[in-house]
Amino acid sequence: MKFGIHNPSWVYGPDPVEAFEGIKAKAQWAENHGFVWFSVMDHLIQIGGVGAPDEPFMEGWTVLSALAAVTSRIRLATLATSVAFRNPAHLAKIAAGVDQISRGRLTLGIGAGWFESEYRQYGWEFPPRPAVRIRQMEEAVRLIVAMWTESRTTFHGKYFHVEDAILEPKPVQKPRPPIMIAGGGEQLTLRYVARHADLCNVGGEPDGVRHKLDVLRRHCDVAQRDYSAIEKTNIISVLLARDDAAVAAKRERLSSRGPLRGLVGTPSQAIDLIGQYQDVGVELFINSDYRNDMETHELMASDVMPHFA
Repeated sequence: MKFGIHNPSWVYGPDPVEAFEGIKAKAQWAENHGFVWFSVMDHLIQIGGVGAPDEPFMEGWTVLSALAAVTSRIRLATLATSVAFRNPAHLAKIAAGVDQISRGRLTLGIGAGWFESEYRQYGWEFPPRPAVRIRQMEEAVRLIVAMWTESRTTFHGKYFHVEDAILEPKPVQKPRPPIMIAGGGEQLTLRYVARHADLCNVGGEPDGVRHKLDVLRRHCDVAQRDYSAIEKTNIISVLLARDDAAVAAKRERLSSRGPLRGLVGTPSQAIDLIGQYQDVGVELFINSDYRNDMETHELMASDVMPHFA
């Protein structure tokens, strides 16, 4: 089992200007304490369950490019970029740049998009049918791969078009950076994971993840794809304290910004839960750090991760 940290919150104290210094310090600390993955949300406003919609929020790809310059080993990713936010040919160029700056540490996390209020605020069209957004995502992935690997790309899809497009320099990683398709839709999303992705990301309880991975395996069989070639990742939220009394105190202190979610518990409880995910096939466990709680990461590194070494 490998471990990562996901950054959904940009609240690092009272001054919003300190947000990047906070995330930079966290990414550098994670790199030096055994974590192999660091991802950021690609949204423009905060989502429900994490914080208030008007709280400070940084743009994901801007931050990734900066983190690429101040880290050296940890893999960097979006979890996940919405297909609607950027022309996919332009996204291919942005992602190639981050791969170059990081010297080959980018994973492109991409999804179909879902946050309708955000689309409306920023003037993007929001197709109401999820199947349309998922098909847009699949077409965007094919275009991005073409831009990364072809000398010039002409692509005439249903949703996206480019003519004799140049992308130079290419990404550092060969034949291309890995692609994570996020989501657990059984009819379309996991089918496209089987066809195109190097990583999947599904949420939920262990039994639900087991079911989704069984569906993915069946899609791989149909696509004649090696199921084991796809890295299985899971993202949940974990807040840890040393013992039950400390957990109760942390729960009271951190709930001021809204209800807590995921596991709020001790290292032994985290070991038990992560073991269940490992048993169903998860290979990379990503903690969504929605309260920017360093004690949790310290306990993960000192007490939890060695159990899975």
